[in-house]
Amino acid sequence: MADNQNFHLRIITPDRLFYEGDAEMVEFNTTEGEIGVLPGHIPMTVIVKPGILVISEKGGEEKEAALHAGFAEILPDGVTILAEIIEWPNEIDEQRAEDAMNRAKERLASRTPETDIARAETALLRAVARIEVLK
Repeated sequence: MADNQNFHLRIITPDRLFYEGDAEMVEFNTTEGEIGVLPGHIPMTVIVKPGILVISEKGGEEKEAALHAGFAEILPDGVTILAEIIEWPNEIDEQRAEDAMNRAKERLASRTPETDIARAETALLRAVARIEVLK
């Protein structure tokens, strides 16, 4: 149960309830920059940007996941993240992530007028997040 030292965190994907529990803090990237949420945070809604999500649980344990896109509703006593894709480190295929990173870098390096730059940049951010969460 959440108290003044913790808040309730739910992370939901289209396929599953990825995480539910009490947290002391959660950190992730938004389109406005990195955010750290503590209990009592002002209410807001943010757009998630690809990066590493860090959950600080009671007792100081930290969990990390690669969070790719979605929205977050932040309230003083809870945070709900609706994620398109989020992965624990043990769910990530490192070689596939490396290949995706190389493809995205190549697309950006050899861009043509037809290249979707935003899509290539997002693919690169997702691949980097996957690789970094494995380290």
